[in-house]
Amino acid sequence: MNALQLPVAGATATAPTLHMDIGGQRIAYRVIGSGAGVPLLLLNRFRGTMDHWDPALIDRIAARRKVILFDQPGFARSGGTPADSLQAFAAMAARVVGALDHPQVDVLGFSMGGTVALQFVLDHPHLARRLVVAGSGPGFVADAPPSSRPADASIWQVATKPVNDDQDFLFLFFEPSATSRAAGEAYLSRLNAREDAFARQVEPAAWQNQLKAAMAVGTEGTSLLPRLGQVQHPVLVANGRHDIMVPTYASYAMAQALPNARLLVYPDSGHGFLFQYPEDFADEVVRFLG
Repeated sequence: MNALQLPVAGATATAPTLHMDIGGQRIAYRVIGSGAGVPLLLLNRFRGTMDHWDPALIDRIAARRKVILFDQPGFARSGGTPADSLQAFAAMAARVVGALDHPQVDVLGFSMGGTVALQFVLDHPHLARRLVVAGSGPGFVADAPPSSRPADASIWQVATKPVNDDQDFLFLFFEPSATSRAAGEAYLSRLNAREDAFARQVEPAAWQNQLKAAMAVGTEGTSLLPRLGQVQHPVLVANGRHDIMVPTYASYAMAQALPNARLLVYPDSGHGFLFQYPEDFADEVVRFLG
């Protein structure tokens, strides 16, 4: 592995994109903030990159602790071959932690990143101190109630379009209410604060591998849910009241299965609740992490 570039602390919009070599793969990462405590590792959502994290959320957390973001191999700014299993995604996260010489991290995973976070703490429990699982689930959850959104049949058609536009994001991540949509539009506007935002997107081959990994825990026999009783770490589970991407019921199921979990559910919000309430959620995360 090559010598790592020294991170420069700064706001999300201006933090430099650095690179490390892991197994011959050039991994892009950023370090924001300079807190002395255990750093917080972020795990990206389905089709997400470092650029999709809300600056309002990250900057507020980074004011009090160090935050690490990275793109998985073969995703966006990182070279290499995209993984196709939760175990491989979690293993790469562990290698990133090791490459940065951190004996332990806190982990915040959003959407599919939350499922990867669960796999991470199951496979590498010694590397994790506390865990935040946002808008996510363990895979198959029995007896989940149907969603009430009238366009449910089109959710995955929209989520897997070759290119998503702003209206797709508003549909998938926010509620139809005027307040939720306004918050969604504000979030999308904040993403453009970075000059090189979205210079590299996630290619279809990469996100199709993510789908394969997600589907692998989509049955009763393969779900991570029965294994969550093994997780002794403190966990903060959070979601919006009506998540159409990963039904909020999965958050309730996780909170019940995890021995040391706390559950937060935000009103008038969906999958993107953490971007609708960035300051409130950032404060909750900081309080939970201590």
